[in-house]
Amino acid sequence: MNKYLGIEFGSTRIKAILIDEKANVIASGAHDWENRLDNGVWTYTLEDIRVGLQDAYAKVAADYKKNFGETLTEVGSIGISAMMHGYMPFNEAGELLVPFRTWRNTITAEASEKLSELFGFNIPQRWSIAHLYQAILNGEEHVPAIKSVLTLAGYIQWILTGRKVVGVGEASGMFPIDSATCRYDEKMIAQFDELIAPNGYGWKLKDVLPEVAVAGENAGTLTESGAKFLDPTGTLKAGVPLCPPEGDAGTGMVATNSVRVRTGNVSAGTSVFAMIVLEKALSKLYPEIDMVTTPSGAPVAMVHCNNCCTDLDAWMRIFMEFAELSGHPMRKPDLYDLLLMNAMNGDPDCGGLTSCNYFSGEPITHLDEGRPMLLRRPDSNFNLANLIRNNLFSALATLKIGLDILLAENVEIDKILGHGGYFKTKGVGQKLLAAAMRTPVSVMETAGEGGAWGMAILAKFAVDGNGMSLEDYLDEKVFAGMSAITEQPDPKDVEGFEGYMRSYAKMLKAEEAAVKSY
Repeated sequence: MNKYLGIEFGSTRIKAILIDEKANVIASGAHDWENRLDNGVWTYTLEDIRVGLQDAYAKVAADYKKNFGETLTEVGSIGISAMMHGYMPFNEAGELLVPFRTWRNTITAEASEKLSELFGFNIPQRWSIAHLYQAILNGEEHVPAIKSVLTLAGYIQWILTGRKVVGVGEASGMFPIDSATCRYDEKMIAQFDELIAPNGYGWKLKDVLPEVAVAGENAGTLTESGAKFLDPTGTLKAGVPLCPPEGDAGTGMVATNSVRVRTGNVSAGTSVFAMIVLEKALSKLYPEIDMVTTPSGAPVAMVHCNNCCTDLDAWMRIFMEFAELSGHPMRKPDLYDLLLMNAMNGDPDCGGLTSCNYFSGEPITHLDEGRPMLLRRPDSNFNLANLIRNNLFSALATLKIGLDILLAENVEIDKILGHGGYFKTKGVGQKLLAAAMRTPVSVMETAGEGGAWGMAILAKFAVDGNGMSLEDYLDEKVFAGMSAITEQPDPKDVEGFEGYMRSYAKMLKAEEAAVKSY
């Protein structure tokens, strides 16, 4: 039986999935982890990365042995994915020069603004090029020693194969891509080199960025040292082909079959982002909209928000603690289902409750830090249903600000698919997203598998595509006959969400004051 391995480094979980020839999940494993705030920088250590990868792989291998009674010694191909963006600079000796700066950091505002103006192209704070240029502006001593700049997915690919290569979708979160060539934009590369020329570094931008590959291409082979890094027991054989590593945005598009023009998906977990595949360019630059690509290089409008479910999860832990104190502990999935379903009984506008869910900064609303808080008026209808409904609305509110820009641009969307933890309770998250977007939202049976499953599909496509386009491959070989649950926007929810957003806009002034004073 041919097997294909997908591994994705999410913000709070590293997930590994094995699929078979029909893209069915046959084994899975996961490792929970958390970023840490170290000297004002959100980061994971190299040890965190190594331990998490090896644990996730060990668990998927153990699950495979449990399910099939045999040891996992080889796979047909491997795909690596991770949260996009961020900054991992390495020197000639392969040493990490500064701690990994993740997408969550909002410490590159000056670089972001200057590069966006220089290129005439939105460069968000979390992009790798913004981190690199901010380090230059800061005069950081490590910059002259840079030999390569990688993302987390690019780093893992390098360790496993010895090649510094990323998929085009992942690359599009490092530096702008020319969709006609599926490579870095040559004009902007030249502009950046000219910009930093007075500094006299011994490298050019192309020297330090990883090479770019599109979906379906071979992006290296698992080396002996790479196999040992992934599986320290030495059981996994080397020589396995790896597909181009992709970011969580790209795997989300694949996992929801949203890579064709006029399709889109929303991934909602620790962060939330919407990806809409465009048929024509937007009329102008919008700071709230990122321009990235699909894994095959098509242009995509991306609305990315740093904060989504973290505050909701924090409230859930309070209720979990209460349940334990009461002597009636509940399983986490049961607690979520109970409270989220009850939220649908709340007032359409959450009864006057408004939350800010910002645990970190949020560039779309121009805040560099977050202060989670709940606001209510004395006459608000403060009950359990409205409290949870308010947290669900808050998780999507900043996303809606960006999506409304696309709707004003008359961007055509034929279908939206949701995936991620926000949608696990059936009929809740997708119904509220449908209200926010004023369009039907579907969730597929595979939505719970998420990006790791999408990455396994890309791994399979790289050795099984037979010249097909990624779009046709997904339609004909993966999603044919697969069912989805669709929710239409409810007019009451639409009206309630609009009312909530009016309160949310006012609340942001209080959030800004809280950041400054607390």
